[in-house]
Amino acid sequence: MFSSFSLGTIPFVYGLLTLVALRVVYSRWIRNRLFRRPPGPNPVPFLGNIHQLPMDYQERTILEWGKRFGGVVYARFFQTHTIMINTLEVAQDLMEKRSANYSDRPPFILHSELMGWKSMLIHMRYGDRFRTGRRWTHDAFSSKTALKAYVPLQLRETYIMLAGLIDAPQDFVAHFARFTAATIAEIAYGHTVTSLEDPYIHMADKAAGATVEAGSPASMLVDFIPILKYYPTWLPGAGWKRKALAVRELGKQMNDYPYNMVKSKMAAGTARPSFVSNIIEQLTSQKGHMTPEEEELLKCTAGTLYGAGTETSQNVFTAFVLAMVRYPHIFKKAREEMDRVVGTDRLPDFNDRDSLPYLECVIREVLRWHVPTPLGVPHYSAKDDEYNGSVIPANSLVIANLWAISHDPTHFPNPHEFIPERWETMDKTKIEAVHPKNYVFGFGRRMCPAKNFADASAYIVLANLVATMDITRAVDAHGREIIPEHAYKSGFVHHLLPFECNIRPRSSHVAKWIAQLAASSY
Repeated sequence: MFSSFSLGTIPFVYGLLTLVALRVVYSRWIRNRLFRRPPGPNPVPFLGNIHQLPMDYQERTILEWGKRFGGVVYARFFQTHTIMINTLEVAQDLMEKRSANYSDRPPFILHSELMGWKSMLIHMRYGDRFRTGRRWTHDAFSSKTALKAYVPLQLRETYIMLAGLIDAPQDFVAHFARFTAATIAEIAYGHTVTSLEDPYIHMADKAAGATVEAGSPASMLVDFIPILKYYPTWLPGAGWKRKALAVRELGKQMNDYPYNMVKSKMAAGTARPSFVSNIIEQLTSQKGHMTPEEEELLKCTAGTLYGAGTETSQNVFTAFVLAMVRYPHIFKKAREEMDRVVGTDRLPDFNDRDSLPYLECVIREVLRWHVPTPLGVPHYSAKDDEYNGSVIPANSLVIANLWAISHDPTHFPNPHEFIPERWETMDKTKIEAVHPKNYVFGFGRRMCPAKNFADASAYIVLANLVATMDITRAVDAHGREIIPEHAYKSGFVHHLLPFECNIRPRSSHVAKWIAQLAASSY
């Protein structure tokens, strides 16, 4: 009986031992895998590291973590794996060289599901729809032919902006906003914006403002605790959800109104060429009609052009003025170069750009010194990835700390100072490697397709400001110069806090000249 039992149980024992061995190996593999995550701050149960990240100026805390743990930092916010990158080299290694794994966006529950922004190109998950929308925008903004076609528009709106500065210099931020709104609205919809009271601009600004208001840190908890999206709107404490759902209708109006305007004008034969009309004509000529999905994608892609383009450009122009007020010797040097190259009997145009190297250094430094979006938009890892001996888990938020990259003392000594001359000491290879355009506009397949257009707009606006306007410090009641701080609001966009300055035409002759150019532009 004993021998019979022993013989019968041998396969069972072997099987059991095999299962135990496999369990041990698997447990060790899991433990080793967990231990191989990139270094980061110690988490606590349930919360992870969320309690260690402040609500404001998060880029600074992430930079401090980077100094402590290295270029790649791992943290867990509730159950969400998060990878934070603080160096340009690592960002390019992952999001450009391995873009196939890092081109997705996280499933933003607040913005995508509740607010309804999921079809906006900036939030869209990676896939065929994203590739189609990106191809449309790439064709509209990336070729030299396309960029050349926008030159008359950029010049016209620059002259109108300069005239506005002469009439109401204290409203310089509003004039910059009108410039960016007018150029994008004309390109996207063939719509001419004459003031910030334009119905479309009003709708877009209202939707943007409501999005910011509804996107408080408390409401963003739903991105980390997804079950909160089912929280009933009638219960106490559901104000965050009611605000988010209200944004959905505002966003729909923002996208539908100008799109339907273009379609109506096309039917009447009065539509001007635009991004929207060109895509409609292209698709209808190919298939005879557009599907509802294509119409929705086109509406949202055009809306993305406005939302993404206006925020960044307006911020860059305002940062330039602040820098010139804080560092008047730099403005003086740029003016001297302008007068030497262009003279005073005409205004600079795009043909002058290669002959204005110091101004080019100033533009680079503006983008670096005041990076518009400190943390960019998070990417999302598709699968586990090994990097420098650590494992980046699948389905991780991947955040590039653009503020840390632009303030990396390895590349930019005294990073908090505005020093255009730093670019003069670099060779071409170094400039190309660390140029802000390589990170301010995103990485890899998520890079903004309109970055060359934005760069061209920055050049023509800043060149004409240098050529025509005196930008100086304001004085207080005692006649003392006011030196404004480089201060900005915390948030997705680093909006500068209001500051005082004086902007006036450099001469009465220039004022008359600008008035004539602006009048002929309408």
